[in-house]
Amino acid sequence: MHLLNKISLICLSIALVIPSTGLAHLQPHSNSAPSDELVFGMSTALSGPTAELGRRMRAGVQLAIERYNSDSNHTHKIRLAVYDDGYEPYRVAANMNRLIDEDNSIAIIGNVGTPTAIAALPIITEKKILFFAPFTGAGLLRKTPPEHYVINYRASYSQEISAMIDALINYGGLKTDQIAFFTQRDGYGDAGYVSGFAALKRHGLKNSRKIVHVRYERNTLAVENALADILLSAQDIKAIVMVGAYAPCAKFIRLAKQSGLKAVFLNVSFASSDLLLRKLGKDSSGVLVTQVVPPLTEHGAPIVQQYLADLRNITPEIGANYVGLEGYIGARLLLRAIDNIQGQITRERVIGALEDLGTFDLGVGVTLSLNPLQHQASHQVWVTQLQQEKTSPYEWQQIKELLQRETSP
Repeated sequence: MHLLNKISLICLSIALVIPSTGLAHLQPHSNSAPSDELVFGMSTALSGPTAELGRRMRAGVQLAIERYNSDSNHTHKIRLAVYDDGYEPYRVAANMNRLIDEDNSIAIIGNVGTPTAIAALPIITEKKILFFAPFTGAGLLRKTPPEHYVINYRASYSQEISAMIDALINYGGLKTDQIAFFTQRDGYGDAGYVSGFAALKRHGLKNSRKIVHVRYERNTLAVENALADILLSAQDIKAIVMVGAYAPCAKFIRLAKQSGLKAVFLNVSFASSDLLLRKLGKDSSGVLVTQVVPPLTEHGAPIVQQYLADLRNITPEIGANYVGLEGYIGARLLLRAIDNIQGQITRERVIGALEDLGTFDLGVGVTLSLNPLQHQASHQVWVTQLQQEKTSPYEWQQIKELLQRETSP
């Protein structure tokens, strides 16, 4: 009997320990979501020089989730699980594995940056989970035919930079060798330069050696050598296309102006126009930023009005910004697809629901489209101009006047 009592105690102990491990550990590769909760996962920069971008993307996605959860008609509640990668690729794998295996995320949404996306892709493919609406326009995420597990909301960096080059040459009257490039020294910056060079070739450029291309190291403000290379070049530079983060871009522009360099500075959307404006202050003249979301105006596109209203009603302490709006739009798009799923929601069925959206209107002011052969919903590029106190919508047709004003002796 004494032996039987010992055996009973051992069995009871085992029974008490097993529940503490959690079902997610017993089924680490489950493709199904819990019956009452869906988890969206995000690995992003919450620390380091680009932390504000990650925080804003997280806030925009969370705002759309709060809007969704407040509607009692939805069967599931959504939870956002977020881990910090500091915009460093080596930190991404641990975050992704945790989001997929431990949090049982139904999809990954809104990851910030190209180098971190490069690190995430092998895991996405291996574990067969959706990588949706990352905050990057890199061509690596826009293959033809498309990668099954990658679906984008935004226009590409190639489309943003092509819009800049076309405007500078067609409206501004510049020659191809009057346009220089300032880029981050990694996959993000290199992709931007390749896109720019391709756009210049379409305008007749034959020799790449005629293009001035300078770079700086990711997660640093070491831009002085890059500026020196432009100042010492023999080229008559009138415009600089910038593919970097907001802090180093701002420092480069300030130093360039102090050094007497007269040019127009054109930034892709990753620079974040209002953060760039905050850093530049009085040095913001002659600075343009392309956008992949509609203008943030009170009477703008329907999705913008909804974003502003939700900010006021749900998170009034957070100010409106373009990065947050992009996160909000991406989450609204994903939630729309999930609402169309009948029955059990799985990772694979979420991808199918997005591909089944076809051509649709989300209120961004342009028609969006997703299908099995089209994994980028929007191809629209807008442009904004920085002024001392605000970011304003801009028209490319005005760029000749801007060039004349900023580059005149």
